Amino acid sequence: MTASHTAAAEAIRTGRATLGIELGSTRIKACLIGDDPTEVLAVGGHAWENSFVDRRWTYGLDEVWSGLQAAYADLVADAERRHGVRVESLGAIGVSAMMHGYLAFDAAGELLVPFRTWRNTSTGPAAEALTASFGVNIPLRWSVAHLYQAVLDDESHVADIDTVTTLAGYVHRQLTGRHVLGVGDASGMFPIDSATGGYDAEMLSRFDALVADRAPGLNLAAVLPEVLPAGRAAGVLTPDGAALLDPTGALRPGAAFCPPEGDAGTGMVATNAVAPRTGNVSAGTSIFAMVVLEKPLERVHHELDLVTTPAGHAVAMVHCNNGASELAAWADMFARFAQAAGAPVEPDAVYETLFREALAGEPDAGGLLAYNHLAGEPIAGLDEGRPLFVRTPDSRLTLANFIRAQLYGVFGTLSLGMRVLEEEGVRLERMFAHGGMFRTAGVAQRFLAGALDAPVAVGETASEGGAWGIAVLAAYLAAADELDLSTYLDTRVFAGADITVAEPLPDDVAGFATYLDRYRAGLAVEAAAVSAL
Repeated sequence: MTASHTAAAEAIRTGRATLGIELGSTRIKACLIGDDPTEVLAVGGHAWENSFVDRRWTYGLDEVWSGLQAAYADLVADAERRHGVRVESLGAIGVSAMMHGYLAFDAAGELLVPFRTWRNTSTGPAAEALTASFGVNIPLRWSVAHLYQAVLDDESHVADIDTVTTLAGYVHRQLTGRHVLGVGDASGMFPIDSATGGYDAEMLSRFDALVADRAPGLNLAAVLPEVLPAGRAAGVLTPDGAALLDPTGALRPGAAFCPPEGDAGTGMVATNAVAPRTGNVSAGTSIFAMVVLEKPLERVHHELDLVTTPAGHAVAMVHCNNGASELAAWADMFARFAQAAGAPVEPDAVYETLFREALAGEPDAGGLLAYNHLAGEPIAGLDEGRPLFVRTPDSRLTLANFIRAQLYGVFGTLSLGMRVLEEEGVRLERMFAHGGMFRTAGVAQRFLAGALDAPVAVGETASEGGAWGIAVLAAYLAAADELDLSTYLDTRVFAGADITVAEPLPDDVAGFATYLDRYRAGLAVEAAAVSAL
Protein backbone atom coordinates (compact mmCIF):
# COMPACT_ATOMS: atom_id res chain seq x y z
CA MET A 1 0.00 0.00 0.00
CA THR A 2 1.47 3.37 -1.05
CA ALA A 3 1.83 6.33 1.31
CA SER A 4 -0.79 8.32 -0.64
CA HIS A 5 -3.19 5.39 -0.50
CA THR A 6 -2.68 5.09 3.26
CA ALA A 7 -3.19 8.85 3.71
CA ALA A 8 -6.39 8.72 1.66
CA ALA A 9 -7.77 5.86 3.73
CA GLU A 10 -6.87 7.70 6.94
CA ALA A 11 -8.60 10.88 5.75
CA ILE A 12 -11.78 8.92 5.08
CA ARG A 13 -11.56 6.93 8.32
CA THR A 14 -11.07 10.02 10.50
CA GLY A 15 -13.81 12.08 8.80
CA ARG A 16 -11.48 14.66 7.25
CA ALA A 17 -12.53 14.05 3.64
CA THR A 18 -14.59 16.68 1.80
CA LEU A 19 -17.64 15.89 -0.33
CA GLY A 20 -18.81 17.84 -3.35
CA ILE A 21 -22.16 17.15 -5.02
CA GLU A 22 -23.39 18.73 -8.23
CA LEU A 23 -26.81 18.24 -9.78
CA GLY A 24 -26.22 18.79 -13.48
CA SER A 25 -28.77 18.67 -16.24
CA THR A 26 -28.14 15.03 -17.18
CA ARG A 27 -26.01 13.67 -14.34
CA ILE A 28 -25.71 14.02 -10.59
CA LYS A 29 -22.05 13.74 -9.60
CA ALA A 30 -20.40 13.22 -6.24
CA CYS A 31 -16.69 13.81 -5.64
CA LEU A 32 -14.63 13.10 -2.51
CA ILE A 33 -11.30 14.85 -1.92
CA GLY A 34 -8.74 14.52 0.86
CA ASP A 35 -6.33 16.83 2.63
CA ASP A 36 -4.81 17.63 -0.77
CA PRO A 37 -7.74 19.15 -2.73
CA THR A 38 -6.23 18.03 -6.03
CA GLU A 39 -6.46 14.36 -5.05
CA VAL A 40 -9.82 12.80 -5.88
CA LEU A 41 -10.40 9.92 -3.46
CA ALA A 42 -13.69 8.61 -4.86
CA VAL A 43 -16.46 9.53 -7.26
CA GLY A 44 -20.08 8.57 -7.76
CA GLY A 45 -22.79 9.42 -10.22
CA HIS A 46 -26.37 8.98 -11.31
CA ALA A 47 -27.91 9.74 -14.70
CA TRP A 48 -31.18 11.64 -14.87
CA GLU A 49 -33.15 13.67 -17.38
CA ASN A 50 -35.57 16.53 -17.29
CA SER A 51 -39.18 16.02 -18.37
CA PHE A 52 -41.32 18.25 -20.58
CA VAL A 53 -44.65 18.44 -18.74
CA ASP A 54 -47.43 20.90 -19.59
CA ARG A 55 -44.98 22.68 -21.91
CA ARG A 56 -42.46 23.22 -19.13
CA TRP A 57 -39.08 21.58 -18.44
CA THR A 58 -38.97 20.11 -14.94
CA TYR A 59 -37.55 17.50 -12.57
CA GLY A 60 -39.55 15.91 -9.76
CA LEU A 61 -38.27 16.46 -6.23
CA ASP A 62 -38.50 12.71 -5.69
CA GLU A 63 -36.03 12.37 -8.57
CA VAL A 64 -33.72 14.85 -6.84
CA TRP A 65 -33.49 12.71 -3.72
CA SER A 66 -33.39 9.30 -5.36
CA GLY A 67 -30.64 10.62 -7.62
CA LEU A 68 -28.64 12.18 -4.79
CA GLN A 69 -28.88 9.02 -2.74
CA ALA A 70 -27.79 6.89 -5.71
CA ALA A 71 -24.82 9.16 -6.50
CA TYR A 72 -23.73 9.20 -2.85
CA ALA A 73 -24.08 5.41 -2.52
CA ASP A 74 -22.00 5.01 -5.68
CA LEU A 75 -19.29 7.24 -4.18
CA VAL A 76 -19.30 5.30 -0.89
CA ALA A 77 -18.89 2.03 -2.79
CA ASP A 78 -16.06 3.53 -4.86
CA ALA A 79 -14.27 4.73 -1.72
CA GLU A 80 -14.55 1.29 -0.12
CA ARG A 81 -13.37 -0.40 -3.32
CA ARG A 82 -10.35 1.90 -3.69
CA HIS A 83 -9.32 2.37 -0.06
CA GLY A 84 -11.01 -0.37 1.96
CA VAL A 85 -12.75 2.20 4.16
CA ARG A 86 -16.43 3.12 4.37
CA VAL A 87 -17.41 6.79 4.53
CA GLU A 88 -19.16 7.42 7.85
CA SER A 89 -18.36 11.07 8.57
CA LEU A 90 -17.14 14.05 6.57
CA GLY A 91 -15.17 17.20 7.30
CA ALA A 92 -17.05 19.46 4.92
CA ILE A 93 -19.72 19.30 2.20
CA GLY A 94 -20.70 21.52 -0.69
CA VAL A 95 -23.77 21.41 -2.92
CA SER A 96 -23.92 22.80 -6.43
CA ALA A 97 -26.58 22.59 -9.11
CA MET A 98 -27.80 24.08 -12.36
CA MET A 99 -28.48 27.78 -11.82
CA HIS A 100 -31.61 29.90 -12.15
CA GLY A 101 -35.09 28.43 -12.44
CA TYR A 102 -37.90 28.60 -9.94
CA LEU A 103 -38.62 26.63 -6.77
CA ALA A 104 -41.37 28.30 -4.74
CA PHE A 105 -42.44 27.03 -1.31
CA ASP A 106 -45.13 27.91 1.19
CA ALA A 107 -44.63 28.50 4.90
CA ALA A 108 -44.87 24.75 5.60
CA GLY A 109 -42.05 24.05 3.13
CA GLU A 110 -44.34 22.52 0.51
CA LEU A 111 -43.53 23.02 -3.17
CA LEU A 112 -46.26 25.20 -4.68
CA VAL A 113 -45.73 24.42 -8.39
CA PRO A 114 -43.45 21.91 -10.14
CA PHE A 115 -39.82 22.98 -10.41
CA ARG A 116 -39.38 25.28 -13.42
CA THR A 117 -35.82 24.88 -14.69
CA TRP A 118 -33.48 27.33 -16.40
CA ARG A 119 -34.41 25.72 -19.71
CA ASN A 120 -37.89 27.27 -19.84
CA THR A 121 -38.29 30.30 -22.10
CA SER A 122 -41.87 31.27 -21.25
CA THR A 123 -40.93 34.36 -19.25
CA GLY A 124 -40.49 36.85 -22.10
CA PRO A 125 -42.90 39.58 -20.92
CA ALA A 126 -41.49 39.49 -17.39
CA ALA A 127 -37.85 39.54 -18.50
CA GLU A 128 -38.50 42.44 -20.86
CA ALA A 129 -40.34 44.49 -18.23
CA LEU A 130 -37.71 43.84 -15.54
CA THR A 131 -34.85 44.69 -17.91
CA ALA A 132 -36.53 48.00 -18.70
CA SER A 133 -37.20 48.76 -15.02
CA PHE A 134 -33.79 47.74 -13.64
CA GLY A 135 -31.58 48.96 -16.49
CA VAL A 136 -29.67 45.66 -16.53
CA ASN A 137 -30.33 42.55 -18.59
CA ILE A 138 -32.70 40.11 -16.86
CA PRO A 139 -32.60 36.87 -18.88
CA LEU A 140 -35.59 34.60 -19.35
CA ARG A 141 -34.19 31.87 -17.09
CA TRP A 142 -33.50 34.05 -14.02
CA SER A 143 -35.54 33.24 -10.94
CA VAL A 144 -36.93 36.76 -10.65
CA ALA A 145 -38.22 36.54 -14.24
CA HIS A 146 -40.05 33.31 -13.39
CA LEU A 147 -41.52 34.87 -10.27
CA TYR A 148 -42.65 38.05 -12.02
CA GLN A 149 -44.14 36.04 -14.90
CA ALA A 150 -46.19 34.09 -12.36
CA VAL A 151 -47.41 37.43 -10.98
CA LEU A 152 -48.27 38.73 -14.46
CA ASP A 153 -50.14 35.50 -15.23
CA ASP A 154 -52.14 35.81 -11.98
CA GLU A 155 -51.05 32.35 -10.87
CA SER A 156 -52.88 31.48 -7.67
CA HIS A 157 -49.82 30.08 -5.90
CA VAL A 158 -48.16 33.53 -5.69
CA ALA A 159 -50.29 34.47 -2.69
CA ASP A 160 -48.87 31.51 -0.74
CA ILE A 161 -45.16 32.06 -1.49
CA ASP A 162 -42.95 32.06 1.59
CA THR A 163 -39.56 31.37 -0.04
CA VAL A 164 -38.08 31.06 -3.51
CA THR A 165 -34.74 29.40 -4.20
CA THR A 166 -32.63 27.50 -6.72
CA LEU A 167 -32.07 23.76 -6.87
CA ALA A 168 -28.76 24.05 -4.98
CA GLY A 169 -30.42 26.26 -2.37
CA TYR A 170 -33.26 23.76 -1.93
CA VAL A 171 -30.97 20.76 -1.43
CA HIS A 172 -28.75 22.75 0.95
CA ARG A 173 -31.73 23.78 3.07
CA GLN A 174 -32.97 20.19 3.32
CA LEU A 175 -29.54 19.04 4.49
CA THR A 176 -28.76 21.93 6.86
CA GLY A 177 -32.01 23.75 7.61
CA ARG A 178 -30.56 27.08 6.34
CA HIS A 179 -32.15 29.23 3.62
CA VAL A 180 -28.94 30.64 2.13
CA LEU A 181 -27.19 30.82 -1.23
CA GLY A 182 -23.69 31.50 -2.46
CA VAL A 183 -23.35 34.88 -4.13
CA GLY A 184 -22.63 33.35 -7.53
CA ASP A 185 -25.86 31.33 -7.56
CA ALA A 186 -27.77 34.23 -6.00
CA SER A 187 -26.64 36.49 -8.85
CA GLY A 188 -28.64 34.28 -11.20
CA MET A 189 -31.76 34.85 -9.14
CA PHE A 190 -31.59 38.64 -8.76
CA PRO A 191 -28.98 41.37 -9.48
CA ILE A 192 -26.20 41.73 -6.92
CA ASP A 193 -24.80 45.04 -5.66
CA SER A 194 -21.01 44.60 -5.90
CA ALA A 195 -20.48 47.22 -3.17
CA THR A 196 -22.51 45.37 -0.53
CA GLY A 197 -22.26 41.79 -1.78
CA GLY A 198 -26.04 41.43 -1.39
CA TYR A 199 -29.08 41.93 -3.58
CA ASP A 200 -29.37 45.38 -5.13
CA ALA A 201 -31.61 47.30 -2.68
CA GLU A 202 -32.88 49.82 -5.24
CA MET A 203 -33.92 47.07 -7.63
CA LEU A 204 -35.64 45.17 -4.80
CA SER A 205 -37.71 48.29 -4.16
CA ARG A 206 -38.54 48.63 -7.84
CA PHE A 207 -39.68 45.01 -7.98
CA ASP A 208 -41.95 45.41 -4.95
CA ALA A 209 -43.48 48.50 -6.58
CA LEU A 210 -44.08 46.59 -9.83
CA VAL A 211 -46.02 43.82 -8.06
CA ALA A 212 -47.79 45.99 -5.47
CA ASP A 213 -51.17 45.90 -7.23
CA ARG A 214 -51.17 42.25 -8.31
CA ALA A 215 -49.35 40.70 -5.33
CA PRO A 216 -49.55 43.20 -2.45
CA GLY A 217 -48.22 40.80 0.16
CA LEU A 218 -45.06 39.87 -1.76
CA ASN A 219 -41.85 41.22 -0.19
CA LEU A 220 -39.00 40.00 -2.38
CA ALA A 221 -36.20 40.60 0.14
CA ALA A 222 -38.00 38.34 2.63
CA VAL A 223 -38.57 35.62 0.04
CA LEU A 224 -35.06 35.29 -1.42
CA PRO A 225 -32.23 33.33 0.29
CA GLU A 226 -29.58 35.07 2.37
CA VAL A 227 -26.46 35.74 0.26
CA LEU A 228 -23.07 34.42 1.40
CA PRO A 229 -19.59 34.71 -0.18
CA ALA A 230 -17.19 31.82 -0.65
CA GLY A 231 -15.50 30.80 2.59
CA ARG A 232 -18.41 31.78 4.84
CA ALA A 233 -19.85 29.04 7.10
CA ALA A 234 -23.30 28.04 5.80
CA GLY A 235 -24.53 25.48 8.33
CA VAL A 236 -23.86 21.87 9.27
CA LEU A 237 -25.32 18.52 8.24
CA THR A 238 -28.31 17.86 10.48
CA PRO A 239 -29.44 14.38 11.56
CA ASP A 240 -32.40 14.63 9.18
CA GLY A 241 -30.06 15.78 6.41
CA ALA A 242 -27.70 12.86 6.99
CA ALA A 243 -30.62 10.44 6.76
CA LEU A 244 -31.78 12.07 3.53
CA LEU A 245 -28.38 11.74 1.89
CA ASP A 246 -27.60 8.28 3.25
CA PRO A 247 -30.73 6.28 4.10
CA THR A 248 -28.55 3.40 5.40
CA GLY A 249 -27.88 5.48 8.51
CA ALA A 250 -24.09 5.12 8.27
CA LEU A 251 -23.39 8.84 7.68
CA ARG A 252 -23.08 10.87 10.86
CA PRO A 253 -24.27 14.50 11.08
CA GLY A 254 -22.08 17.49 11.86
CA ALA A 255 -20.12 18.15 8.65
CA ALA A 256 -19.61 21.85 7.87
CA PHE A 257 -21.21 23.27 4.71
CA CYS A 258 -19.94 25.96 2.37
CA PRO A 259 -22.52 28.22 0.69
CA PRO A 260 -24.41 26.34 -2.05
CA GLU A 261 -23.36 27.46 -5.52
CA GLY A 262 -24.46 27.28 -9.12
CA ASP A 263 -22.77 25.23 -11.80
CA ALA A 264 -21.32 28.37 -13.38
CA GLY A 265 -19.46 29.32 -10.19
CA THR A 266 -18.15 25.83 -9.51
CA GLY A 267 -17.03 25.65 -13.13
CA MET A 268 -15.01 28.82 -12.56
CA VAL A 269 -13.39 27.28 -9.48
CA ALA A 270 -12.71 23.99 -11.30
CA THR A 271 -10.81 25.91 -13.97
CA ASN A 272 -9.16 28.56 -11.75
CA ALA A 273 -11.01 31.33 -13.56
CA VAL A 274 -12.02 33.66 -10.71
CA ALA A 275 -9.61 36.57 -11.29
CA PRO A 276 -10.11 39.49 -13.71
CA ARG A 277 -9.21 38.75 -17.37
CA THR A 278 -9.76 35.02 -16.85
CA GLY A 279 -12.69 33.01 -18.13
CA ASN A 280 -14.01 29.53 -18.64
CA VAL A 281 -16.32 27.59 -20.90
CA SER A 282 -18.50 24.84 -19.44
CA ALA A 283 -20.13 22.40 -21.86
CA GLY A 284 -22.92 20.01 -20.97
CA THR A 285 -26.64 20.07 -21.72
CA SER A 286 -26.17 23.83 -21.86
CA ILE A 287 -22.99 25.67 -22.71
CA PHE A 288 -21.83 28.93 -21.22
CA ALA A 289 -18.80 31.15 -20.97
CA MET A 290 -17.88 33.18 -17.89
CA VAL A 291 -15.48 36.11 -18.18
CA VAL A 292 -14.36 37.97 -15.04
CA LEU A 293 -14.56 41.71 -15.72
CA GLU A 294 -12.09 44.46 -14.88
CA LYS A 295 -14.71 47.20 -15.22
CA PRO A 296 -18.48 47.47 -15.85
CA LEU A 297 -19.79 47.02 -19.38
CA GLU A 298 -20.80 50.20 -21.19
CA ARG A 299 -24.18 49.02 -22.45
CA VAL A 300 -26.96 46.54 -21.70
CA HIS A 301 -26.76 43.48 -23.98
CA HIS A 302 -29.45 40.82 -24.17
CA GLU A 303 -26.74 38.27 -25.02
CA LEU A 304 -24.96 38.81 -21.69
CA ASP A 305 -25.84 38.11 -18.06
CA LEU A 306 -24.09 40.05 -15.32
CA VAL A 307 -23.40 37.60 -12.49
CA THR A 308 -20.55 37.08 -10.04
CA THR A 309 -17.80 34.67 -9.06
CA PRO A 310 -18.30 32.73 -5.80
CA ALA A 311 -16.25 35.51 -4.18
CA GLY A 312 -18.50 38.24 -5.56
CA HIS A 313 -16.46 39.68 -8.46
CA ALA A 314 -18.43 40.85 -11.51
CA VAL A 315 -18.69 38.40 -14.39
CA ALA A 316 -20.13 38.61 -17.89
CA MET A 317 -21.87 35.35 -18.72
CA VAL A 318 -22.79 34.14 -22.18
CA HIS A 319 -25.35 31.40 -21.52
CA CYS A 320 -26.79 29.15 -24.21
CA ASN A 321 -29.59 26.75 -23.39
CA ASN A 322 -28.32 24.15 -25.85
CA GLY A 323 -24.96 22.47 -25.48
CA ALA A 324 -23.83 18.95 -26.30
CA SER A 325 -27.14 17.04 -26.12
CA GLU A 326 -27.72 16.98 -29.88
CA LEU A 327 -24.13 15.89 -30.45
CA ALA A 328 -24.72 13.08 -27.94
CA ALA A 329 -27.85 11.99 -29.82
CA TRP A 330 -25.84 11.62 -33.04
CA ALA A 331 -23.13 9.71 -31.18
CA ASP A 332 -25.77 7.34 -29.80
CA MET A 333 -27.07 6.73 -33.33
CA PHE A 334 -23.60 5.84 -34.59
CA ALA A 335 -23.14 3.53 -31.59
CA ARG A 336 -26.39 1.79 -32.45
CA PHE A 337 -25.24 1.38 -36.07
CA ALA A 338 -22.06 -0.31 -34.87
CA GLN A 339 -24.11 -2.60 -32.63
CA ALA A 340 -26.51 -3.46 -35.46
CA ALA A 341 -23.53 -4.24 -37.71
CA GLY A 342 -22.28 -6.77 -35.19
CA ALA A 343 -19.34 -4.64 -34.01
CA PRO A 344 -20.49 -2.92 -30.79
CA VAL A 345 -18.33 -0.07 -29.53
CA GLU A 346 -18.10 1.34 -26.00
CA PRO A 347 -19.56 4.86 -25.62
CA ASP A 348 -16.21 6.50 -24.88
CA ALA A 349 -14.70 4.83 -27.94
CA VAL A 350 -17.57 6.13 -30.09
CA TYR A 351 -16.78 9.71 -29.10
CA GLU A 352 -13.04 9.16 -29.49
CA THR A 353 -13.49 7.76 -33.01
CA LEU A 354 -15.89 10.44 -34.18
CA PHE A 355 -13.91 13.32 -32.66
CA ARG A 356 -10.65 12.09 -34.20
CA GLU A 357 -12.38 11.83 -37.56
CA ALA A 358 -13.50 15.46 -37.25
CA LEU A 359 -9.85 16.54 -37.31
CA ALA A 360 -9.75 15.43 -40.97
CA GLY A 361 -12.69 17.69 -41.86
CA GLU A 362 -12.41 20.92 -43.81
CA PRO A 363 -11.84 24.08 -41.74
CA ASP A 364 -15.36 25.38 -42.51
CA ALA A 365 -16.93 21.91 -42.16
CA GLY A 366 -17.37 21.64 -45.92
CA GLY A 367 -20.39 23.90 -46.14
CA LEU A 368 -22.45 21.84 -43.66
CA LEU A 369 -24.51 23.45 -40.89
CA ALA A 370 -25.64 21.93 -37.59
CA TYR A 371 -28.06 23.56 -35.17
CA ASN A 372 -28.20 22.00 -31.69
CA HIS A 373 -31.36 23.82 -30.56
CA LEU A 374 -33.44 21.28 -28.66
CA ALA A 375 -34.83 24.09 -26.50
CA GLY A 376 -35.46 27.77 -27.11
CA GLU A 377 -32.35 29.91 -27.53
CA PRO A 378 -32.72 33.61 -26.62
CA ILE A 379 -29.36 34.67 -28.07
CA ALA A 380 -30.47 33.24 -31.42
CA GLY A 381 -33.96 34.78 -31.08
CA LEU A 382 -35.73 31.41 -30.80
CA ASP A 383 -38.60 30.78 -28.39
CA GLU A 384 -38.52 27.04 -29.07
CA GLY A 385 -35.90 24.64 -30.33
CA ARG A 386 -35.71 22.70 -33.58
CA PRO A 387 -32.46 20.75 -34.01
CA LEU A 388 -31.50 20.85 -37.68
CA PHE A 389 -28.78 19.58 -39.99
CA VAL A 390 -28.66 21.67 -43.17
CA ARG A 391 -26.52 21.61 -46.29
CA THR A 392 -26.51 23.03 -49.79
CA PRO A 393 -26.21 20.84 -52.92
CA ASP A 394 -22.57 21.83 -53.40
CA SER A 395 -21.50 21.06 -49.82
CA ARG A 396 -19.18 18.13 -49.07
CA LEU A 397 -21.00 15.54 -46.98
CA THR A 398 -18.33 13.38 -45.37
CA LEU A 399 -18.19 11.87 -41.90
CA ALA A 400 -15.30 14.20 -40.98
CA ASN A 401 -17.17 17.30 -42.12
CA PHE A 402 -20.40 16.12 -40.50
CA ILE A 403 -18.85 15.62 -37.05
CA ARG A 404 -16.88 18.84 -37.36
CA ALA A 405 -20.11 20.68 -38.15
CA GLN A 406 -21.77 19.12 -35.10
CA LEU A 407 -18.87 20.22 -32.87
CA TYR A 408 -18.95 23.70 -34.39
CA GLY A 409 -22.70 23.73 -33.79
CA VAL A 410 -22.12 23.28 -30.05
CA PHE A 411 -20.06 26.51 -30.10
CA GLY A 412 -22.21 28.43 -32.60
CA THR A 413 -24.59 30.39 -30.40
CA LEU A 414 -21.90 30.83 -27.74
CA SER A 415 -19.71 32.52 -30.35
CA LEU A 416 -22.45 35.02 -31.19
CA GLY A 417 -22.43 36.16 -27.56
CA MET A 418 -18.64 36.20 -27.30
CA ARG A 419 -18.48 38.57 -30.28
CA VAL A 420 -20.45 41.07 -28.16
CA LEU A 421 -17.78 40.93 -25.44
CA GLU A 422 -15.12 41.61 -28.07
CA GLU A 423 -17.04 44.71 -29.15
CA GLU A 424 -17.04 45.89 -25.50
CA GLY A 425 -13.25 45.66 -25.47
CA VAL A 426 -13.16 42.88 -22.82
CA ARG A 427 -9.67 41.37 -22.64
CA LEU A 428 -8.87 37.75 -21.85
CA GLU A 429 -5.54 36.36 -20.70
CA ARG A 430 -6.69 32.78 -20.42
CA MET A 431 -9.79 30.74 -21.15
CA PHE A 432 -10.28 27.35 -19.55
CA ALA A 433 -12.71 24.66 -20.71
CA HIS A 434 -14.33 21.80 -18.87
CA GLY A 435 -17.03 19.22 -19.44
CA GLY A 436 -17.19 15.69 -20.80
CA MET A 437 -16.73 16.69 -24.45
CA PHE A 438 -13.19 17.85 -23.65
CA ARG A 439 -12.07 14.41 -22.47
CA THR A 440 -10.93 13.49 -26.00
CA ALA A 441 -7.68 15.40 -25.99
CA GLY A 442 -7.00 18.00 -28.63
CA VAL A 443 -10.29 18.01 -30.54
CA ALA A 444 -13.14 20.02 -28.97
CA GLN A 445 -10.46 22.09 -27.19
CA ARG A 446 -8.77 22.92 -30.51
CA PHE A 447 -12.04 23.79 -32.24
CA LEU A 448 -13.08 26.03 -29.33
CA ALA A 449 -9.74 27.86 -29.57
CA GLY A 450 -10.48 28.47 -33.24
CA ALA A 451 -14.03 29.62 -32.48
CA LEU A 452 -12.86 32.11 -29.82
CA ASP A 453 -9.56 32.99 -31.53
CA ALA A 454 -7.95 32.63 -28.11
CA PRO A 455 -5.86 30.01 -26.27
CA VAL A 456 -7.96 27.40 -24.51
CA ALA A 457 -6.64 25.41 -21.55
CA VAL A 458 -7.93 22.08 -20.26
CA GLY A 459 -6.86 20.58 -16.95
CA GLU A 460 -6.78 17.02 -15.71
CA THR A 461 -9.99 17.63 -13.71
CA ALA A 462 -11.89 18.82 -16.82
CA SER A 463 -14.32 15.91 -16.82
CA GLU A 464 -14.94 16.02 -13.03
CA GLY A 465 -16.10 19.62 -13.42
CA GLY A 466 -18.39 21.22 -10.90
CA ALA A 467 -18.57 18.35 -8.38
CA TRP A 468 -14.86 18.76 -7.80
CA GLY A 469 -15.22 22.56 -7.92
CA ILE A 470 -17.79 22.63 -5.11
CA ALA A 471 -15.67 20.16 -3.10
CA VAL A 472 -12.79 22.65 -3.41
CA LEU A 473 -15.08 25.46 -2.22
CA ALA A 474 -16.03 23.34 0.79
CA ALA A 475 -12.35 22.68 1.53
CA TYR A 476 -11.72 26.44 1.27
CA LEU A 477 -13.75 26.94 4.47
CA ALA A 478 -10.65 25.98 6.47
CA ALA A 479 -8.42 28.53 4.69
CA ALA A 480 -10.78 31.47 4.14
CA ASP A 481 -9.57 33.44 7.17
CA GLU A 482 -6.03 33.66 5.75
CA LEU A 483 -6.40 33.56 1.95
CA ASP A 484 -8.76 35.06 -0.60
CA LEU A 485 -10.26 32.58 -3.05
CA SER A 486 -8.03 33.47 -6.01
CA THR A 487 -4.85 33.11 -3.93
CA TYR A 488 -6.09 29.84 -2.44
CA LEU A 489 -6.68 28.40 -5.89
CA ASP A 490 -3.34 29.63 -7.22
CA THR A 491 -1.24 28.38 -4.29
CA ARG A 492 -3.11 25.42 -2.80
CA VAL A 493 -4.96 23.88 -5.74
CA PHE A 494 -3.52 24.74 -9.15
CA ALA A 495 0.19 25.20 -8.34
CA GLY A 496 1.88 22.66 -10.60
CA ALA A 497 -1.41 21.52 -12.15
CA ASP A 498 -1.28 19.51 -15.36
CA ILE A 499 -2.71 21.99 -17.87
CA THR A 500 -2.79 21.54 -21.66
CA VAL A 501 -3.15 24.67 -23.77
CA ALA A 502 -4.40 24.73 -27.37
CA GLU A 503 -3.43 27.80 -29.36
CA PRO A 504 -5.85 28.90 -32.11
CA LEU A 505 -4.75 27.69 -35.55
CA PRO A 506 -5.17 30.24 -38.36
CA ASP A 507 -7.03 27.78 -40.60
CA ASP A 508 -9.44 26.91 -37.76
CA VAL A 509 -10.05 30.59 -36.97
CA ALA A 510 -10.81 31.43 -40.61
CA GLY A 511 -12.83 28.27 -41.14
CA PHE A 512 -15.00 28.81 -38.08
CA ALA A 513 -15.56 32.46 -39.03
CA THR A 514 -16.90 31.27 -42.41
CA TYR A 515 -19.03 28.66 -40.66
CA LEU A 516 -20.40 31.29 -38.24
CA ASP A 517 -21.37 33.63 -41.08
CA ARG A 518 -23.43 30.79 -42.62
CA TYR A 519 -24.74 29.85 -39.17
CA ARG A 520 -26.01 33.37 -38.53
CA ALA A 521 -27.66 33.57 -41.97
CA GLY A 522 -29.21 30.13 -41.54
CA LEU A 523 -31.02 31.12 -38.34
CA ALA A 524 -33.85 32.15 -40.66
CA VAL A 525 -34.27 28.44 -41.46
CA GLU A 526 -34.43 27.70 -37.73
CA ALA A 527 -37.09 30.37 -37.20
CA ALA A 528 -39.13 29.00 -40.10
CA ALA A 529 -38.93 25.49 -38.63
CA VAL A 530 -40.19 26.75 -35.27
CA SER A 531 -43.14 28.42 -37.01
CA ALA A 532 -43.98 25.45 -39.19
CA LEU A 533 -43.40 22.47 -36.91
